Amino acid sequence: MPWGIHLVSMLLLKLAARDLLKLNSRRRMVPHLAERWKHFLTTEASLTERSAWAESLVHLAEDLVAADRGNVEMIVECAATLDEADRAGAPRLIDVVLVGHHPEEIGLSVQLVELKRWSTVTRIERATSELVHVPGMGEKKHPALQLREYYEAFTGARGPLHGLDFECGGFTYLHNATDASVLPLVGVDAPTGSYARVYTNDRRAQLLSDLRGSFAADGADSAAEILLRSMGLRNTPLLDAMIRSSGEDTVFTLRGRQKKVADQILDTAAKVLPAPRQPALLPDERRVVFLVTGGAGTGKSAIGLQLKAELEADGRTIKYASGSRAFNGALQEHVGFGDREFKESFTYFSNFVTPPAPPLDVLICDEAHRLRERSTNRFWKPEDWGTKPQVDELLDASRLTVFFLDEGQSVRPQEVGTVALVEDAARRYDAHLVRYRLREQFRCGGSDAYIRWVRGALGVSDAVPEPWTPDGLMHVEVVDSPEDLERIIRSEAGAGASARMVAGYCWPWTKPLGKEKRLEPDVRIGDWHRPWNADSESWCENKTVPPSKIWSVQENGLGQIGCVYTAQGLEWDWCGVIMGEDMVRRGDRWVFRRGKERADKEAGAKRVAVPGSFDPKVKPRSVDDEEFARLVRHAYHVLMTRASRATVLYSTDEETRDYLKGLVGDVDIHGLRPTWENLPEQARTPHLPRPGRGRRRRRRRKDVDSQASGLRLF
Repeated sequence: MPWGIHLVSMLLLKLAARDLLKLNSRRRMVPHLAERWKHFLTTEASLTERSAWAESLVHLAEDLVAADRGNVEMIVECAATLDEADRAGAPRLIDVVLVGHHPEEIGLSVQLVELKRWSTVTRIERATSELVHVPGMGEKKHPALQLREYYEAFTGARGPLHGLDFECGGFTYLHNATDASVLPLVGVDAPTGSYARVYTNDRRAQLLSDLRGSFAADGADSAAEILLRSMGLRNTPLLDAMIRSSGEDTVFTLRGRQKKVADQILDTAAKVLPAPRQPALLPDERRVVFLVTGGAGTGKSAIGLQLKAELEADGRTIKYASGSRAFNGALQEHVGFGDREFKESFTYFSNFVTPPAPPLDVLICDEAHRLRERSTNRFWKPEDWGTKPQVDELLDASRLTVFFLDEGQSVRPQEVGTVALVEDAARRYDAHLVRYRLREQFRCGGSDAYIRWVRGALGVSDAVPEPWTPDGLMHVEVVDSPEDLERIIRSEAGAGASARMVAGYCWPWTKPLGKEKRLEPDVRIGDWHRPWNADSESWCENKTVPPSKIWSVQENGLGQIGCVYTAQGLEWDWCGVIMGEDMVRRGDRWVFRRGKERADKEAGAKRVAVPGSFDPKVKPRSVDDEEFARLVRHAYHVLMTRASRATVLYSTDEETRDYLKGLVGDVDIHGLRPTWENLPEQARTPHLPRPGRGRRRRRRRKDVDSQASGLRLF
């Protein structure tokens, strides 16, 4: 089966009209739209398309500002529904969706806009006004017919406005035309409807009046936030969704490609596995491996946890395995699982040296890029270590195995999880391998543009650096000091956002000292000294500082600095990222450094002698320079993609700061810095408190007591 590509809630840009004009004045609007177009549609934007953006979009934004409605949000080139990629041909893309609050009604106000640069339109002889002739372009539908399709898709049962309180209409804007030059579009026999209005340059005054009648002078950001959530571009944080589910069989609202992946895995489980309480007379011996790849924030864990809940409700035996102590620890702590309850369902890759008997029905392997060559543990006796590839142990453990993998998040030299590794193992086991690729971005505010910017800035997979273009979904800025970074992060956390500080592994890491388990402030930048998160399984500093595995979600973890190993797989609203001397910019290239330490006898700790990496996993000379550079890049890629709203960057190296500032540019654009105070009320979603411990109530689905004979598996 080929790798899948799926379009979900495509939009190229979301900005208030006044901010779109500012972006255009910096000559960044059209290049940004062209990059987004290429990403979604895998083709270059035509010169005609680029010209239309540069001309028509700007005219519409200027008219909104002239109407004193510069706050109205403009969503550019928007897919009507989550199902657009399933349609034959190209997806329906609305030129612009204007979003705000209605000046008189309570709900949202939405206008669907078709922009045309036609200056002349003539009627086709013996045809209705639904079909017109445009010189140089031939026969064209009346734009109102396009808008009717958009309106039905947007407001229908599967559209983003379904279930909301809204007023919706639409219009065509021909800013180059006069009424006389496009008479067939405005004649008495033209299509009618709330979406069929036509404005020309002659009708500009009427357009401004109608815009004032459709939109209130403020509050558009709140309306846009509601719409983005309905479009699937504002996701509930994973851990909050788990808390809210309370163990019920519906944990997440899976969207687009996510839902298709989950549905096929559930269907396959029903066909291959026997009914839980009715053993098959002739057991089905087929073995199936699902390999789901996707970058950070594409929803791999959401799919995995949803599958776990659904399959448990079906009575299947299932385990959820991970290679990350930080992810498992945060899940247990924040969601409130008791120790015994957690161990019944969640585990680690290394816990299958001895396969379960009988085998599990399903084993879900999250973060499979962290697979090791062999299962070992420094606390185990050598005779207890695994003797076969770890991936083989996982396949031995279950009939149906699901791997979620992102090769771009491999950050340790001993992590061997790759697509090729899983494919080879499936062949050895004669398993049917089903591949999926996730592309929809749900982390970083749904901004795939930000993910691409990070990859370019760091040179991941030879990506090319590009200036950052604010897109209304994600925010990034560079500060001049660690004090500035901490002030921002603490301010947002104090206001109600989730926030953490993380750093490259560029300082020694001291274990807790003394009976009180004091944390040494190892991260030292000038006069600014802060400790790493506690290298401990228990509470430190007289039980005021959390252990490492729950640093990411415990409120007292704010004062410590995390690294890639304690942040991977997690997310916060705001993330402050400190880049150290292990990766510095020199001219047009990155330079990677290994650090050396010295003893500070007075403090009883190690200090930096030569700046660079102090990560014991990648510092040894057994890791060559090329692999060292790859792992450091990947580590910063992980750290810079932990935020859902804003990333604050600081580098200890001045030349690197200047490089990052040059890429980020001026961030002083009205309303785009998503501080808690600036966010509309609908976006201020505080993270849920940790529930009390205790067994979670599970609702069992109907038993599948019989299977249809001769079911086709694929």
